[in-house]
Amino acid sequence: MTVAAQTGFWLLRHALVDAPSRAVVYGANDVPVCEATLRAEAPLYRWLAARLPAPAHWAVSPLSRTRRTAEAIFAAGYGPAPLAAYPGLIEQNLGAWQGLPHEAVTAALSLAPHPFWPHAAEEAPPGGETLAEVIARVGATLEDLASRFAGQEVVAVSHGGAIRAALAHAMGAPGRAVLHISVRNLSLTRLERHPQGWRVVCVNAGPEANPMPRPG
Repeated sequence: MTVAAQTGFWLLRHALVDAPSRAVVYGANDVPVCEATLRAEAPLYRWLAARLPAPAHWAVSPLSRTRRTAEAIFAAGYGPAPLAAYPGLIEQNLGAWQGLPHEAVTAALSLAPHPFWPHAAEEAPPGGETLAEVIARVGATLEDLASRFAGQEVVAVSHGGAIRAALAHAMGAPGRAVLHISVRNLSLTRLERHPQGWRVVCVNAGPEANPMPRPG
């Protein structure tokens, strides 16, 4: 695919979800954020409001935790902006495993888990998606956004699995490789789509790594 101009992507993992949701494997289930943690992390939302580019096209997944995170950034000083939901940015669908305790999923694996993830990249959850399928759909969504918003900035509030998939797409890396990357809640991963290809600018950026104000 050829794009006409450089497009900047600011990928942000959503806020921490609530404690009952963290007790199970939630995957692509629509679970709420932890409101107490959201309030406690007010300085981080102010940093994001100052750091993220304006103007920008704002993208979220269809899950409410991404929209809630974006709205918290707007309220922290960024100001209102339209939010467009893209199904291609949703978290990995783990099928029948969703809602199960973590130990139950471990017992159901057909392959040895990844050293730094509960299951192997090649594992196919019953009724769900493989990581390769996630990489394909996230990659297609990013390419579409890069074409539609060429020369602009795109802020996408998404999920840890989807952001790892974006990195795999950008680098042409296999799924098992990007499972070595830990994506923190509310951290920034920056990608650039140039006419000649993708460039990874940073992963897991936060105020401790880059206190600069937003461009523009």
